[in-house]
Amino acid sequence: MKAKAWVSAVRLRTLPLSVSGILVGSGMASIYGKSDTTIFMWALLSTLGLQIISNLANDYGDGIKGTDNEERIGPRRAMQSGSLTAGELKTGILISVLITLVFMGMLLYKAFDGFPEYFLLFTLLGALAVWAAIRYTVGDSAYGYKGLGDLFVFGFFGLLAVLGTLFLYTKDIRAADVLPAVSIGLLSTAVLNLNNMRDSGSDARAGKNTLAVKLGIRNAKRYHYALLLFSGVCMAVYLSIYSTDWVHYLCLLAYVPLGLHALKVYRVKEPENFDPELKKVALSTFALAVFFYLAFNIFS
Repeated sequence: MKAKAWVSAVRLRTLPLSVSGILVGSGMASIYGKSDTTIFMWALLSTLGLQIISNLANDYGDGIKGTDNEERIGPRRAMQSGSLTAGELKTGILISVLITLVFMGMLLYKAFDGFPEYFLLFTLLGALAVWAAIRYTVGDSAYGYKGLGDLFVFGFFGLLAVLGTLFLYTKDIRAADVLPAVSIGLLSTAVLNLNNMRDSGSDARAGKNTLAVKLGIRNAKRYHYALLLFSGVCMAVYLSIYSTDWVHYLCLLAYVPLGLHALKVYRVKEPENFDPELKKVALSTFALAVFFYLAFNIFS
């Protein structure tokens, strides 16, 4: 029973989205002629670790504050349902942090052996990522309750995940490399925005002032369309610069289901109908990243 509760708390459906930035950054490294299976493996494990920390901390933070209550529309959380206690979640968070720090240490040692200044910089960034994963909902000054979640998701899932991964391989970043990072960051933010639109009613009553709560559903939908649109523009512009084969453009097919998703969001009247759309955006983002990674690794 406990094993099932932990699997639920880890939220497996969030994990593909979390590695999308690693896939895109690794694909971009191929343009520089760089690849390293060990770096790729440790980067994936580190990112999965951070996502699991975030999921457990979110369950704990919202559970402690009473945000996860009977009014909540999405799947029942572990603490909300009573399948895991606050103490068990705190222990799970601690264990996840320790394991993830080991993964990060192995990654940075492999990538920056002989580059102590980069090792120190990325150690600080890794510590900041762990802090951000926990502080989204945990603590009196949790930034997720102040409408800053979107900014942090964009920064960590987009800019840091993509550009940081690229730098692990290449020790260099070009100006245009920001474009795919922005693209993945915007799509990751769109997933959060969907989640927050779904929960906007219960969040507002619990004092969780997400950006969707502050904007209202009508403007949150407009914001959502902008996230999807500018993500596609950024990715298309990057491909126009670096594409050397038509296969590179296949990743843009991921925006077809995203376009259909936008139409669905436009028609949504009841908050619970946002929930099925979360999986569509997350899996479309993952598909975009996989096709991007494979295309540039094979045809770079």
